Amino acid sequence: MASAQGSTHSLAQGRTQPPAQRPAVVVVTRPSGQSAALLALLERAGFESIQFSLIDIGPVADAVPLRAAIRELYAPAELGFALVVFVSPNAIDHAFTALSSAWPSHVAIGVVGPGSLTALARQGVALPAYTIISPAAGATVTETPTDPRYDSEALYAAIEAHFGPDGLKDKRVLIVRGDGGREWLAGALSAAGAKVEKVAAYRRIVPEPSMRDWERIHALLAGVPHAWLLTSSEGVRNLEELVREHLTVDETLTLKRAPLVSPHPRIAEAARQAGFDRITLSGAGDERIVQALTGIFAAATEHTAKQQEPEAQVAKAQEHGYKASTAAPFSQSSQTNQESAPTGSRPAPTPAHQPAQLRMTDSIDSSKTAPQSTTSTQSLPPNTPFTPYESQPKQRGGGAGTALLWLVLLIVVVVAGVGGFMLNRKFDQRDAQFVQRLQANDTQTDALRAQADQAASSVQALNKQIIQFQGKLTDAQAQSQALQQQYQDLASNRDDWTLAEVEQILSSASQQLQLTGNVQLALFALQSADTRLAATTGPQIMTIRKAITQDMDKLRATPSTDLTGLAIKLDTAIDQIDSLPLAGEVPITQPTAHADTPRDTASIAAATGQPYWKVWLLQLASGIGQQLSSLVTVRRIDNADAMLASPDQGYFVRENVKLHLLSARLSLLSRSEPALKSDLHAADIALGRYFDQSSGKVKAVRTFLQQVDQASLAVTVPDLNASLAAVHQFKRGG
Repeated sequence: MASAQGSTHSLAQGRTQPPAQRPAVVVVTRPSGQSAALLALLERAGFESIQFSLIDIGPVADAVPLRAAIRELYAPAELGFALVVFVSPNAIDHAFTALSSAWPSHVAIGVVGPGSLTALARQGVALPAYTIISPAAGATVTETPTDPRYDSEALYAAIEAHFGPDGLKDKRVLIVRGDGGREWLAGALSAAGAKVEKVAAYRRIVPEPSMRDWERIHALLAGVPHAWLLTSSEGVRNLEELVREHLTVDETLTLKRAPLVSPHPRIAEAARQAGFDRITLSGAGDERIVQALTGIFAAATEHTAKQQEPEAQVAKAQEHGYKASTAAPFSQSSQTNQESAPTGSRPAPTPAHQPAQLRMTDSIDSSKTAPQSTTSTQSLPPNTPFTPYESQPKQRGGGAGTALLWLVLLIVVVVAGVGGFMLNRKFDQRDAQFVQRLQANDTQTDALRAQADQAASSVQALNKQIIQFQGKLTDAQAQSQALQQQYQDLASNRDDWTLAEVEQILSSASQQLQLTGNVQLALFALQSADTRLAATTGPQIMTIRKAITQDMDKLRATPSTDLTGLAIKLDTAIDQIDSLPLAGEVPITQPTAHADTPRDTASIAAATGQPYWKVWLLQLASGIGQQLSSLVTVRRIDNADAMLASPDQGYFVRENVKLHLLSARLSLLSRSEPALKSDLHAADIALGRYFDQSSGKVKAVRTFLQQVDQASLAVTVPDLNASLAAVHQFKRGG
């Protein structure tokens, strides 16, 4: 018994003791390496922090535009930027790495929040040495979360208050930001007349948390009190994507019900659309964020204490009841003494939990049975004197009274039994009705819960679709702005593109003219360039067109040489070399003896007065001589090498002549007159030395070579330096 009592007492004490308090956990989702000050503030406030980055910051893929924009900061005030706006501390850190020297003091700087002011101070840029425009210039931690506002609208109001309504008209403004982003500020500055230029200094990367990070998140969602800090709308979208991939349904619901702190209403709206229902708007600045977290966990602790107070009271009551029960054995004697006392001296106890009717019945019963209880509870009658005459009437009167009391008691018991039965039946009916109503309510509750779950899933799906649509709309707006900017750049630089194209045409035409001497091709190129420039107006454009017209007149006045016709003749000669006969390859006809027809010898003798036999001998000798001379052919060859050349050597002779002619053709096209004449003379010498001069083909080929040799190639080809010089002068701004 003693051991049981001790265990019960310790259990009651355990219920009244509060659980071990551990520090509240804050999940910081800023990019890694950018929360040192906030983590220190959280640690001083008694919070335990977990770094769970939802966005990583990296350098841009092409840093050339950023460096070019930074170089223009040092231009003269009337040509450079009048204002440079940094949208975030990341933009400041990445932009200042591209600086070659200190920030120019004449260029004003615009930033949004206190974090950007701190980043500028780290770079050595602070008031009053530099002009810094920010809605946070006069903000303190004690101000409300929405006063002042740290966004593009508030920054534009501060810029307008500094420069005036038309202070930035026709002035250059540079916005340094990440890849993409909100376009409101650029549109507002453009509407105010400023020439807005945007450059990306960093890019946002979706991180992939490690397994250790996910284990810590799973442990938090298992029941540890914690809160989330979300500092960007893109971080909210990244968290939603990561939750879909790594968390269960129960963990997702726990995450959506966890407290969430956001420094800006736009971020809070994105979190609300993502399904979070406990959102606190803190305002910009690490101090405000810590104050908001302290308020959240203080309210949660107070609520938990109020919930635990009834439980502590119940445990205390149980402990008190246990002490009363343990003290009961020691008070039985006193209770017995009380019960042995006359009932008229103490009222009957009435339990508070009994119904009113039963309590009334018990009071009536106790009042009517009071005399009987008086006589029955006395153990010994009083010592009275014995009187025989008076004893009999008293006994009869006492028996009638006892019977009457028993009758009344019986009636009361019957009435109480009937009343109890009726009351019990009524209670049973009420219990049945109550059970039916509970079942109907449970059915309705289940139906309503199912409808609520369906509505919640529908709302969640609709929110996801809205977020996706907003993301697509943002991307479309960014692409539209980029296309519009490109169109403006192309429209503003149309003259530059035209001049660059004309310069390329003139340069190509000049090179071709000097290499090939093709005057017609150069003339066509100049006409094309003049046509391109005809669509552009301006005094300098007219100067360029005038120079082009002068070059066209020089080309038209230049005598032309039919290089194509001469090249065709050389090609014809090259094709006929293989069919030309060599001097040693002339075919010899078969000799046939023949003589003149003999004349009348008698008439000749009579006419000449010579003897007949003499005339006949002379005719015979003449016929024999003619026949002998017809059997022999005599040719004159001055070069003996031509007769000694073998067939193999004849092949190499032809190939050598063709090589000379091909070289002459190349020299003709390149307008190299000395090389052309040298190759033509070498080929002509070979044709006259080794080939049959009596052949008509050989004579025709040598005629072609003479025609090409006699053509004049010494014509001076004009250049296009005047047109090129005019274009170069225009590009230099002369």
